[in-house]
Amino acid sequence: MRFTVTIDRDEDGVWIVECPAIPGCVSQGKTRSEALDNIKEAIALCLEVRAEKGMPLTIETQQIEVAV
Repeated sequence: MRFTVTIDRDEDGVWIVECPAIPGCVSQGKTRSEALDNIKEAIALCLEVRAEKGMPLTIETQQIEVAV
């Protein structure tokens, strides 16, 4: 499965990665690469737990346009 993730740095320089399609699926790392590796593991674990609980694996995400 392929997932879109968001990547950001906090004020301490830690990389934060989140998977919007899976509520609560967030990870971090000292480097961008480490954070991306960590989110892969987090996604796999989140999907496993959601499947065990009979929950939908993902929620719907959609892009919208906002005039700025």
